[in-house]
Amino acid sequence: MQLSQVLLATLGLLAVFSNATAQEKPQAARMQAGVPVVVAVVTAQDVPVWLRGIGQVKPQQSVEIRPQVDGLLQQVLVREGDMVTAGQLLATLDDRAIKAALAQAQAQRAVAEAKLNVAKRDLKRYQNLSQSQAISAQQKDQQQATVQQLQAELQSVEAQINAQQVQLSFTQIHAPIAGQVGIRNVDAGNYVRPSDTQGLFSVVQLDPISVEMALPQAQLPQLQQLMQQVRQQQAVPVEAFVRDGGDKLASGTLTVVDNKVSAGSGTIRVKADFANPAQALWPAQTVVVALRSRLLTQALTIPVKALQQGPQGAFVWFVDGDKAKVQPVQVLESTETVVVVSGVSAGQQVVVDGQSRLRPGATVVIKTAAEQAQANKAKKDAKQAAAEHAA
Repeated sequence: MQLSQVLLATLGLLAVFSNATAQEKPQAARMQAGVPVVVAVVTAQDVPVWLRGIGQVKPQQSVEIRPQVDGLLQQVLVREGDMVTAGQLLATLDDRAIKAALAQAQAQRAVAEAKLNVAKRDLKRYQNLSQSQAISAQQKDQQQATVQQLQAELQSVEAQINAQQVQLSFTQIHAPIAGQVGIRNVDAGNYVRPSDTQGLFSVVQLDPISVEMALPQAQLPQLQQLMQQVRQQQAVPVEAFVRDGGDKLASGTLTVVDNKVSAGSGTIRVKADFANPAQALWPAQTVVVALRSRLLTQALTIPVKALQQGPQGAFVWFVDGDKAKVQPVQVLESTETVVVVSGVSAGQQVVVDGQSRLRPGATVVIKTAAEQAQANKAKKDAKQAAAEHAA
């Protein structure tokens, strides 16, 4: 009986030892295999620094087409949305009354010219008679005054004719600029006046187009430097985006920094011009604007994912041989994708994924981003399958 108990106890101890050994082997294997990480190389590259703000698209030219004389709108020769060129005929007004007034003024001119010609011939005769003292000097002077009076009357009639010709030209409305026709407010057949509240329609220039944004006055020193570049005819790049982190709509250049700071908002207006052949920018559209303030030449950059924060400040994990080490860094600039730092050197491998499992001196196994993504997917699928099995 005692022998049996001893044998059972011995077998139990062997089972426990065997189980512990089985648990230690995977742990040892994992320690020997190392921590899987994804790395990136510290790169020296030119990094643009951008000032960002919300901007509004504004046409460089926008004209409200209005009649300049009273009259019946006879024809509208363009359709809504048409692209027109400068000088193109857009609409016509009834011109019969103005043409009649012009013809009357031209007839008055003919009468005035005839009277003036007779008066000039009489004056010439009076001048000859005055030399032989056949008539008095007073008669000659009176005829001279008559000629001058008729000349003034002719000038008055000429002015009336010019005025009627100007009025007649107003009955044909031409495009003052090239651009797109807007929605029509008045149809043909309506009587229109210059004093009407609404114009006939608008013509807006779409290409090129401008964008205005307001930046804090704290950035004024940088803006002043950029304005000096503009005066020296150096292009300052500006980009417009549909939203923060969204697709880029167009690229342009800085045109002007306003000459004063807004007292109410403490901001300063900035304007940029954009080529807009595809009409990606539309008047009054709100966009995110990025203005390149400077270019950091050959700056040391790391991916944003590589940067870590600790009690002592920013740091990165880097790989030395097959070991993980910690390196404090100082952040100089940051963008959406990279961070400009000091404290590292070009060519170093910094960890961008797997930092949470690292300890100083730990052995690492470098994986590609694709391999790590595949492993993460496999773990996720396994957890999901286990959850479904448990349910």
